[in-house]
Amino acid sequence: MKDMGGRGELKPLMLRCAVQHYEWGRYGSASEVGRLYSLISGSPIEEDKPYAELWMGTHDSGHSLVILQTGEQVPLKRWLEEHPQALGDKVLSVGKALSIQAHPDKDLARLLHEAQPKNYKDSNHKPEMALALTEFEALCGFVSAQDLKDVLQTVPEIENIVGEAVAQALMNAELHEKIDAYVKSPLRSAFTQLMTLNKEAVAEALSKIKKRLNEENQIRTLTPKEQLALRLEKQYPDDVGVLSAFFFNYIKLAPGEALYLDANEPHAYLYGECVECMATSDNVVRAGLTPKYRDVETLCSMLTYKQGLPEILEGVPVDEFTSRYSPPFDEFEVDRCILPSSGTVTFPAVPGPSIFLVLYGKGVMTVNNESISSLQQGDVLFVPAYTQLEISSIIEADRDADKACSPLHLYRAGVNSKALE
Repeated sequence: MKDMGGRGELKPLMLRCAVQHYEWGRYGSASEVGRLYSLISGSPIEEDKPYAELWMGTHDSGHSLVILQTGEQVPLKRWLEEHPQALGDKVLSVGKALSIQAHPDKDLARLLHEAQPKNYKDSNHKPEMALALTEFEALCGFVSAQDLKDVLQTVPEIENIVGEAVAQALMNAELHEKIDAYVKSPLRSAFTQLMTLNKEAVAEALSKIKKRLNEENQIRTLTPKEQLALRLEKQYPDDVGVLSAFFFNYIKLAPGEALYLDANEPHAYLYGECVECMATSDNVVRAGLTPKYRDVETLCSMLTYKQGLPEILEGVPVDEFTSRYSPPFDEFEVDRCILPSSGTVTFPAVPGPSIFLVLYGKGVMTVNNESISSLQQGDVLFVPAYTQLEISSIIEADRDADKACSPLHLYRAGVNSKALE
């Protein structure tokens, strides 16, 4: 962003963001995170390195730096000492499945931090939302009672693991009037039985599933969940997380769709690119598909065991170019703005701070009707409270054809508007 003059103390601040090279990230130029980090840092993309997450915010494990007018770079957290409600924002490029995990609520987070400070480094909860940039795959929440019945009927290896009594209780769930309350206990028993299997039993079950599915693939088309199981087994051989996938909803988000994650709900991101927004916390309880610390007992005891498909947010129109994604959390909301060539949009002044990401395109920004700055893809800005922005896209002709440039793609993460009312 090139500053072109103007007045006023509280202006948007250019951020230098942190990148994380987790092994599940997409490699080199195939990664949206790699592309953005190269634009932000000026560093070339390393094709043999995974680019997993681009972090925007005040998280201690990957804090952003504010670029001052003098050129000095200082931590955003230091600059925001008087703003305790800091935001966390990321872009994720997922090439390999992330762990089977859940995030504790505030009460459990406090207990875990007190009991295991090495593994749970803070006492905050971690609500989060993933907004798809490409088709984005995830596991989220337990399948319905009927779908679980289908699993027990079509995956004999799972039925053998959970045992005849628990399997029968789950099969008969539809006979009970209060099915949700009835099925919770046997579902908890079945899932706990699965997740606490010894390594030898896990390896044996996966070997049988792999052999059976490869044989059946010769005579029929495997279901998406069966294809996923084979894919996960290649990524994480002999891992109980592969078996657990049969218990969860397999979700595919289209670009522009979002998935929010409540506390104590199981999930795993599998593949694709997304913008993720969350509260600032490191609290993740893992139990599968990971080489990291696993806390199986805590995960199995903390889950709600709520069944059914999660809510998918498609965004509520704010204006003709902008959609807003507001999960049921006070901490954040995300605006997605696709601004065509020569289009203009106004982001009104609000009582809370925001982080803006320019994913594609170029434009100009007017701040509080005064200063003007240029914008380009890869720019990340912290915008203080009570700051109005007017953003216009710039028309650029294609060198080989008289075509306008691609639309300006903007993402804004801010405090949930409902919490500011």
